Amino acid sequence: MPAVVVVGAQWGDEGKGKATDQLGSRVDYVVKFNGGNNAGHTVVVGGEKYALHLLPSGILSPGVTPVIGNGVVVDIEVLYEELDALIERGVDVSRLLVSGSAHVIAPYNRTMDKITERFLGKRRIGTTGRGIGPTYADKISRTGIRVWDLFDEKILRAKVEGALDQKNHLLVKVFNRRAITVDETVEELLQYTERLRPMVADTALVLNQALDAGKTVLFEGGQATMLDVDHGTYPFVTSSNATAGGVCTGSGVGPTRIDRVVGVIKAYTTRVGEGPFPTELFDESGEFLRATGHEFGVTTGRPRRCGWYDAVVARYSSRINGLTDFVLTKLDVLTGLEKIPVCVAYDVDGVRFDEMPTDQSAFHHAKPIYEELDGWTEDITGARTFEDLPVNAQKYVLALEEMSGTRMSSIGVGPDREATIQRFDLID
Repeated sequence: MPAVVVVGAQWGDEGKGKATDQLGSRVDYVVKFNGGNNAGHTVVVGGEKYALHLLPSGILSPGVTPVIGNGVVVDIEVLYEELDALIERGVDVSRLLVSGSAHVIAPYNRTMDKITERFLGKRRIGTTGRGIGPTYADKISRTGIRVWDLFDEKILRAKVEGALDQKNHLLVKVFNRRAITVDETVEELLQYTERLRPMVADTALVLNQALDAGKTVLFEGGQATMLDVDHGTYPFVTSSNATAGGVCTGSGVGPTRIDRVVGVIKAYTTRVGEGPFPTELFDESGEFLRATGHEFGVTTGRPRRCGWYDAVVARYSSRINGLTDFVLTKLDVLTGLEKIPVCVAYDVDGVRFDEMPTDQSAFHHAKPIYEELDGWTEDITGARTFEDLPVNAQKYVLALEEMSGTRMSSIGVGPDREATIQRFDLID
């Protein structure tokens, strides 16, 4: 049975949660391998809307074991809030496993995130202020706190002391804020331990044993390719590897065990936060996409920046992730448009780029080169086969497939779980 990776192929918010949820009934484990509660997934099941931030979407599928891998940074208070909200709605959350090697977002990480972002002013990155970046920074500088540390107060206190020794100098002397005490931090973190303890496991071992036993494991990426710290639009990126390569380091499962890599991509493009966005629209078309597509952040509520489909980004994402399939979402949002522009290349100071410029300055100055495709007016939300789509909608999908370099295996035509056309099986 396969190990399947699902990643975002643009700047996030492509509908990864829905794609993962649709596969949930056919998999045994769903693993979140990167990021934290700075991303959100909206899943609609039976008309009920669920907004998830830290939890894997697979937690909504009965019988599936949801796993928070070692590559995730965990805000335990947020974790409990999400679990309690699901319990109130009758969702069984008892199967959740949390890696003991995952790093914990300490209170001072949230403080540092908000203060430093304000301090940057016009150079701000556009973070969510939830402490994600500072926690990853602590991880790399080897001053972080892991889940295992919460169960040994002596070790926890020593680590908090080491982290605050430096951070308090910054808070007091640079940012003119009060120092954070070791006692208050340790006290807050220790209050979470008893409830957390039964969830904690060596998840890398669990997942490898599951694959050995013939189970199907689905890896669900947070954020997206263009926000990857190595391969995204740096520095306007997240602090983790959101591409398929992050699966191995973020879960403890080796690359030879991955069978399928699925990229989720919208029929247009959106972005939240700062940074370059070549196809961004500032006119009525952008407002149409935002309003019709309900483009507001699940986590932040911020309006998303909207633009036309970018085939250059799609080709780049396909290459970087080694995609085997695309899941195309929100095709229904484009219904009613007479013409639909698609970006096929960039113009950078008079030079045509058919592939992604690696130079940050070049990408910042990239102007889209468009081709226009014919639109359609028919309601497609009831379509369940490719042939049910209007001819122009079929042509649009096939054109994107050719431009993007990877087959469009699944097509979303509405927000509900069932509003999907399956052209090719994603798990075989």
